[in-house]
Amino acid sequence: MFIDIHAHAYRKPVPFVVKFCTAEELIKRYDELGIEKGVLLPIVNPEIYFPQTNEDILDMAEQYPDRFIPFCNIDPRALTNSPEAPLDKVLSYYRDRGCKGIGEVMPNLPVMHPLVQNLFRHAEKVGLPVIFDGSDQLGGDFGLYDDPGLPQLEHTLQRFPNLIIFGHGPVFWSEIGKLETPGERAIIFDLNGKQVGRLPSGPIKEEGVVPKLFRRYPNLYGDLSDYTAYNAISRDPEYGPKFLEEFQDRLFFGTDMCYADMPVPLVDLLINWRDEKKISKKAFYKIARENAAKLLGIE
Repeated sequence: MFIDIHAHAYRKPVPFVVKFCTAEELIKRYDELGIEKGVLLPIVNPEIYFPQTNEDILDMAEQYPDRFIPFCNIDPRALTNSPEAPLDKVLSYYRDRGCKGIGEVMPNLPVMHPLVQNLFRHAEKVGLPVIFDGSDQLGGDFGLYDDPGLPQLEHTLQRFPNLIIFGHGPVFWSEIGKLETPGERAIIFDLNGKQVGRLPSGPIKEEGVVPKLFRRYPNLYGDLSDYTAYNAISRDPEYGPKFLEEFQDRLFFGTDMCYADMPVPLVDLLINWRDEKKISKKAFYKIARENAAKLLGIE
């Protein structure tokens, strides 16, 4: 029923932060949730997680070709740490080996940093979509930094009109409605390494920049994985279904699966809204599977 646009798996356990799934654990969880297959996104940026190789992802996808689709990834600081680095050579190499996109891109650099823009430039050149995570701070975090209102993302959408960019994570999805305070844009780490902060909650009194960007830029797509996307669309049960209906052609079911027993409330939310006729069957199937199948070339 579902295709997952965003998941993670490691071939072997790593010692810190998150006990990531193995491929076998992820498949078991997929079977429990009714997920047909999913996209494996390599983590290569060192800000918080242990980096893995694109070959790790390719190996797991080759071992379970009916369950996994590989993405590739490259740190924009790679190959000379220069905005002139020939990243297209690496990206085209992995594209030709079956990788269908790039991500999860999450170095702690500004979206408009020349190194990041070079990555987007080469992604557009080789024809691969990009999934990135964001941050509301520079230092002490991971993810591409953007200002309140996401002006750097907007400029990137303008600069690369033929590049599909997936909005993902708290900095993006918190702006589905107008923010009460800028600090609602993300959960941060305290001095003991625990996550603190709050996300926006309650009815959306006024639209934020996210729906406006969707209307303005056809190359903006939405990755509904992780709790922050679920929070964004479920916090207002009147507005959320309308958002899904309006942008049904560019929204994608996802889990951001990291550990084996990770909850995925989005599954039940979408099914319930379909059954309660809050969203159409057409919108449900597009978001659940058909958009991903079209993008990834799945029959």
